[in-house]
Amino acid sequence: MPFHFHPLAIPEVILVEPTRSGDSRGFFMETYQYETFAANGITTRFVQDNHSRSAQGVLRGLHYQKDPFAQGKLLKVVIGEIFDVAVDIRQGSPTFGQWVGEHLSEENGRLLYVPPGFAHGFGVLSKTADLIYKTTNYYKPETDRGIIWNDPQISIEWPLNNPILSAKDAKLPPLAQADINYNYKE
Repeated sequence: MPFHFHPLAIPEVILVEPTRSGDSRGFFMETYQYETFAANGITTRFVQDNHSRSAQGVLRGLHYQKDPFAQGKLLKVVIGEIFDVAVDIRQGSPTFGQWVGEHLSEENGRLLYVPPGFAHGFGVLSKTADLIYKTTNYYKPETDRGIIWNDPQISIEWPLNNPILSAKDAKLPPLAQADINYNYKE
């Protein structure tokens, strides 16, 4: 099998480890295959691909879009290394307000699936990082929302000191004041 799937402490967030085949010339690996992903719990349809480049110390997030434009994301680092975080913001969820985080890098080749109903953010650990990701919905700026990266209610253990934030991200509210309309569905 070209992939290994590992549900995290919040089981809807799934770490995907592709199998690489390589030799002295380089490597090859599949990064997405609908049937295999669907058989392992990632059944959503992806509609948009994005590419983000950030400098060391940049922290982006925690971002989400309100329903009905919620976005799930399948993320992969192609250059550098990031610490990638998903926060459960589904009201009524047994893991509401909890987070999971994983190191994604060009070296480990891992992918992270963050489903709709989660806020997402990442911090750049390498000199630069290029992140590519698929989304399950189109970007709709009028539904773009977020939560402040250092909310003490969430207590994310970021491996960054004094991160570089955008003006927008620096003004995001804490979880208790966030504009959230997700409801947990079993």
